[in-house]
Parts: sequence; structure tokens; C-alpha cells
Amino acid sequence: MEAVTPWYVPVARGITALALAVVITFTADHSAPLGYLTLGIFAVIAGAILAASALRLAAGRATRTLTLAQGLITVLVGIVCLSLPAGGLPFFVFLLTTFASITGFLELYVGLRSRGRDRSARDWVFVGGLTALLAIAVLLVPPELRQAFIGPDSVQRELTASVVIVGALGAYWAIFGMYLVIAGLSLKWAPAEDTTASLSSEVGSR
Repeated sequence: MEAVTPWYVPVARGITALALAVVITFTADHSAPLGYLTLGIFAVIAGAILAASALRLAAGRATRTLTLAQGLITVLVGIVCLSLPAGGLPFFVFLLTTFASITGFLELYVGLRSRGRDRSARDWVFVGGLTALLAIAVLLVPPELRQAFIGPDSVQRELTASVVIVGALGAYWAIFGMYLVIAGLSLKWAPAEDTTASLSSEVGSR
């Protein structure tokens, strides 16, 4: 069983996600504008990577079509985010959940239908499921959430829906990024490992 997706595709998506996870982690203001900016950057870059890779896939027509659709939808969401940075939290939640539910379902579906035929199928299933879970998690956050608390530095702060949602997005990218970087490097090294195993079996049979 071989992978039809080049190893650098998941690595590029993963590095993009990890970079934005770091940005959110070290930015104190988890406001909706930060969500628009980071989601827009991620969606444009990751969507373009997916769309370009779909045109080069050696997979079946359905997989190429679904991957291309996922890439184009992602780019479209990114353009909207970057064009409307002051759209407010409700519209950001709408964009984020729409993006996560549609693209998550598409990637999950491609992974499930590719099981046993493509080494990347397990990665698609995991990432698709994780993205769909992001949509559910965001929808569970009460939009009117506003709770005061005292931080470790004894400074009074406020937990809001924006803080929780943008923080969840950063956590999603951290998991998403780490998984895809590891998965991509595994794809890169797998052929060499398979060749070594084949040579060892041949030597052992002599």
C-alpha cells in the first residue's frame, strides 16, 4: 500500500498550523479580530496547498475532486476572514464552524473511502474527525459567556466566548500541526523502511 499524497503536503499544512498556534499562545488578546486574522492566514495557505496537491494526486477522480473542493472552500473562507476582520464574534463563529464542519466531513469521507488503498487514509480520518470536533466544540461555547476571574499574577481578568473560541482554535492547530508533521515525515521515510525490510527478508531467505 502506497501513499498518493506527497510527504511535504501534510508537513506544509502542519507547519502553518503550528506557527499560528504559537501566535495565539503568545498573544494575550484573544479577540475576534485575532481569530479572523489567524484563520484567514491559515485557510489561504492550507487551502492553496490542498488545491495544488489535488491537481497532482495519483488517486482516483473522486479523491482528487473532493480534495480540490476542500482546498477551494478553505481558500474562500480565508479570503472572507481577511476581508472582514471587524465582522464581529457571531460572524466569526459562523465562518469557523462552517469551515470546520464542511472541510472536516470532506477529509473524513476521503479517508474512510481510501482505507486499504492509501497510506494517508488514517491521517485523513484523524484530521477530518478532529476538524469536525472543532466545529462542535465552538458551537457549545455560550455566546454570552463573560466570567471574571483572578489570574495567577493576582490580576483580575475576564473569560469571554471570544477567549475560549480563539483559544480552542489555537489548541486545534497545535494538535493538527504536530500530527501532520509527524505523519508527513513518516510518509517520507516509509519507502526507505519498506526497502530495508524487503532486503532483510531476501537476505534471510537465502
